[in-house]
Amino acid sequence: MRDILPGLQARCAAGTPFALATVVAVHGSAPRDPGAVMAVDGAGSVLGSVSGGCVEGDVYEVAREVLAGAGPRVVSYGISDDEAFGVGLTCGGTIEVLVRAYVSQAELADLAALLDLIAADRPVAEATVLSGTAETGARLVVRPTSSPGTLGDLGTPGTLGAEGLDAAVTDDARGMLAQGLTGIQRYGAHGQRRMQEVAVFVRTYAPPPRMIVFGAIDHAAATARIGSFLGYRVTVCDARPAFATRERFPTADEVVRAWPHDYLEATEVDARTVICVLTHDPKFDVPLLVAALRTPAAYIGVMGSRRTHSDRLARLREAGVDEEALARLASPVGLDLGARTPEETAVSIAAEIIQHRWGGTGRPLGELTGAIHRDR
Repeated sequence: MRDILPGLQARCAAGTPFALATVVAVHGSAPRDPGAVMAVDGAGSVLGSVSGGCVEGDVYEVAREVLAGAGPRVVSYGISDDEAFGVGLTCGGTIEVLVRAYVSQAELADLAALLDLIAADRPVAEATVLSGTAETGARLVVRPTSSPGTLGDLGTPGTLGAEGLDAAVTDDARGMLAQGLTGIQRYGAHGQRRMQEVAVFVRTYAPPPRMIVFGAIDHAAATARIGSFLGYRVTVCDARPAFATRERFPTADEVVRAWPHDYLEATEVDARTVICVLTHDPKFDVPLLVAALRTPAAYIGVMGSRRTHSDRLARLREAGVDEEALARLASPVGLDLGARTPEETAVSIAAEIIQHRWGGTGRPLGELTGAIHRDR
């Protein structure tokens, strides 16, 4: 959604009706994850993608039908063959796509309110009925502190058709939002748990995860660029005013001049945050890493040679850090790609962050067998 957000906002502001196709489920290998979207308006203009090109042609036709009044639909696409190449996936997986239209001014206004929240990086979830006894396409917007039926002055939250269902979905959506999860939940007609009468797709929009880069060096500039490319909100921190400048880090969301450990202890770090320590100077590293290892950060990568890392571990042990905590450090930072330049090193660091997040092996895919995309 974020990648086509400006285009969607422009259509809502102009009152231009359009159909929105959303990937709601993925089974096996598939090009896009649940939540990927494609929009089609009455003029035939297309934004976004649901499969990287495999099934867009058929989704386009379905979207045109839905926009013409056919009603919301869930369509499935499996493996393609020689006779149906245009409407199947070449990767062997299966995707399910919800296609629904936003036509009336009320619908466009409510969607615009959701898009404004997403653009402002405010956490929000959208629940949509896929099938069952509730109406397909019925929609409910959930805020972390809102209740069913309230969304302040930012639009109407909608309803899934039953008070109990709204309450159950609201509760579950808040839990999924806190964990950054998106997926299908199933309920009874009135929200009963462990029942299968209603399938609801819950799409969460949490603020982007943070990447905090310490050390205003050339490697940090390259790491900040690739962090932004991967969708992180990037902060670069260094105590030296001559180095921590906006001119040196134009792609970072913020550049902070402060002692690294002081800044880390004062800023928000959650379980999605990645920390890259590129200072390789003991007077910065040791107090910074002591503070970092107290946080729930998802990844703590530290630059330096093996000799530097060995010396760093000894200093951290002297500072009272235990072995379990030390095992969290990714050092020397990055995967073994043979990197030489700052840009190549940044790719190596990014590769390790991705591997850590999704549990990849780090080995060439050509040496492996089985599904390329792991269970989402």
